[in-house]
Amino acid sequence: MKILIVLTSHDRLGDTGKQTGFWLEELAAPYYAFVDAGAEVTLASPKGGQPPLDPKSNEPDAQTKATERFKADTAAMQDLAQTRKLSEVSIADFDAVFYPGGHGPLWDLAEDPDSISLIEQTLQANKPVALVCHAPGVLRHVKAQDGQPLVKGKTVTGFSNTEEDAVGLTNVVPFLVEDMLKEHGGQYSKAEDWQVHVQQDGLLITGQNPASSEATAEALLKFSK
Repeated sequence: MKILIVLTSHDRLGDTGKQTGFWLEELAAPYYAFVDAGAEVTLASPKGGQPPLDPKSNEPDAQTKATERFKADTAAMQDLAQTRKLSEVSIADFDAVFYPGGHGPLWDLAEDPDSISLIEQTLQANKPVALVCHAPGVLRHVKAQDGQPLVKGKTVTGFSNTEEDAVGLTNVVPFLVEDMLKEHGGQYSKAEDWQVHVQQDGLLITGQNPASSEATAEALLKFSK
């Protein structure tokens, strides 16, 4: 199985003067779920090259076995430093797509024509797409084949309003993931804050938060079995 992981290239947290990017755990845990299952993983981002890491995800209290393994993995770190440009990848070369979160995707991937097209083409090719935490926000402008919002009528989850409020960024992010999914007709559900919660509706898999990253990846892997 060949899996494309799409990361953000956006590094500014609104007008706060702080940095953002992708969330390390949401890359590391799925990365090893895939690699340990024998999958071939390719990393891509809108700008290519080294994507920005959310510095908060690199703080001691955010570390897990997967993040420590990733940072000590020379080959993985080299892959991360050399992500392919999203505009140069084709879903024809992959069996599935996975989007880690972090706040960055809300600014770039949610509006990126290449990302929107990639998701639409992946699903049209009957291949699965999985997104975790803030990454379901990148579905904002994705359409189903009938022209309706992709998430309309679908069971979905993503970073909840209460979780966004807990990290103090409700008024910083360009939009709230939970609100957007509901406004686009998604059947949104959530667990308690920071608990594992994954929803699957056909080829679309969504996870609520960082704790859900490995479970979201495992759900994606089931398509290869």
